[in-house]
Amino acid sequence: MSLPHAILTALLEKPSSGLELTRRFDKSIGYFWSATHQQIYRELGRLESGGLIRTLPSEQPARGQRKSYEVLPAGREELARWTAASQDPRPMRDTLLLRMRAAAVVGTEGIEADLRRHLDLHRRQLAEYEAIEKRDFPPGRDSSQDRLRHLVLRAGIDLETFWTRWLTHALEEFPDLPGPGTA
Repeated sequence: MSLPHAILTALLEKPSSGLELTRRFDKSIGYFWSATHQQIYRELGRLESGGLIRTLPSEQPARGQRKSYEVLPAGREELARWTAASQDPRPMRDTLLLRMRAAAVVGTEGIEADLRRHLDLHRRQLAEYEAIEKRDFPPGRDSSQDRLRHLVLRAGIDLETFWTRWLTHALEEFPDLPGPGTA
């Protein structure tokens, strides 16, 4: 149910075409709610047929032109309803943690190298988030909208900080663990 709400959010921020939405997802919302180009277009069709968005009128013939969409009052009401509704946290599902648990019974072969790879990926993501923070949230930028968007970014920064710390700690443990296949 969250993809339509992510699209409504993005369209309320700025009416866009499907291609523009895909690009914006890649640069912002996609960091915490990913969607493929096909999923976005499919959902745009559903939202439009559901009366939540509409295609903006075009001055040129529609054939071959990008359609841009905007949110209708019913779409804004749906997004407000969804935003105000209570939701429980989702349980964490992480393959790496499950593999670590499995390594306790079958051995650690391959895990250390993958932990190092994950650490590198999380460090890069953290650096990217920190660069976005520096660029998009300089001191004094404190409107309510900016503060809420910054809080979302801070969640990403804090999560990547957690993973880099945890992975560093896990790798520090490896010299004291039994070798591959000797769990």
